Amino acid sequence: MLINRKRLTAALGALAVVGAVAGIGFTHGTTSGPVSAARAADAPPPATEVDVAVVLSQTITDWQRYSGRLEAIDHVDVRPLVAGTIVAVHFKDGALVKKGDPLFTIDARPYQAEVDRAAAQVAAAKARAIYTATDAARADRLLADNAIAKRDYDEKQNASREAAAGVKAAEAALEAAQVNLGYTSITAPVTGRVSRAELTVGNVVSIGASAPLLTTLVSVSPIYASFDVDEQTYLQYLGRDRNSKVPVSLGLANEDGYSRKGAVTSVDNRLDTSSGTIRVRATIDNADGALVPGLYARVKVGGGEPHPAILIDDAAVGTDQAKKFVLVVDRANKVVYREVQLGGLHDNLRVVTSGLKDGERVVVNGMMHAKPSDTVSPHMVNMADAAKSAA
Repeated sequence: MLINRKRLTAALGALAVVGAVAGIGFTHGTTSGPVSAARAADAPPPATEVDVAVVLSQTITDWQRYSGRLEAIDHVDVRPLVAGTIVAVHFKDGALVKKGDPLFTIDARPYQAEVDRAAAQVAAAKARAIYTATDAARADRLLADNAIAKRDYDEKQNASREAAAGVKAAEAALEAAQVNLGYTSITAPVTGRVSRAELTVGNVVSIGASAPLLTTLVSVSPIYASFDVDEQTYLQYLGRDRNSKVPVSLGLANEDGYSRKGAVTSVDNRLDTSSGTIRVRATIDNADGALVPGLYARVKVGGGEPHPAILIDDAAVGTDQAKKFVLVVDRANKVVYREVQLGGLHDNLRVVTSGLKDGERVVVNGMMHAKPSDTVSPHMVNMADAAKSAA
């Protein structure tokens, strides 16, 4: 009995030790889980990665953009100046011709005959002039000897003068006949490109108000770009000195940039009060002949003196109601809200007139994930490259 009691006491002691150990383990397990979660909640979130670029500071010239149309400097409607039958067409439709190149030939035989007849009349008039001049000289000698009546003398002198005038009239008729003969060969009045032949060989043409259109001819290079400029631009850049060459860049409908250069060469003499604009012409080189009259043109007009400017990518600009803003990343990589005033575009970059300084960094990609006072992980990019990618 004594032995059984000792065994029971030992067993109860062992159970007490095991329970104490289990209690310690349970207590440790229940407290470690919530503490770890609390520590994880208190840890700061990872910084948002955004693309950041340093603002550009450049010296620029202001440009204004307009829409216009191309016009030929010389535009000629070719019509006949003498009546007759077309016997030859000397060009192909759309060909380039030089000044003086033949375009059409009208039957010249009637006009050649008129030239021959007028030449004969000139010869007859000259012969009569020689005869009357000789007779008048003879009358001069007879009058000196008092051997001719004064009336007869006056008649011979008058006949000589009439014959001299007849020579001039015959020569004028011959010249007119030669001019008409020359009109039978229709040549290009200017260098340029012809349209199609509206009338072909065998057609009879007339002159005057009913004279038909034979073809049209337009000059090729240079070419005009005509566009309307608003009153402010005229007063600021074009109205100050008409003799200064205001630079112009031109782009076509299928181009993103401005591939051709030129200059303003004429400004109209009045402002259109209904639209508040004035007509301007710029001259553009067209040596390759790719530009044709009537094409739509995007025109960029430069003016003013070069001045320093802050430039950023348009993607870095946000809108807050009526305000424009950018997100600036300071030296501690914290985001700062900055209201800005914007100007025009320059080489795909937006001009900032106020609100930014040279050397500051702005968010150009990832603005939706960055808020003022947030700490971000900046990924530096080039401002010009970001603008090209956006374009």
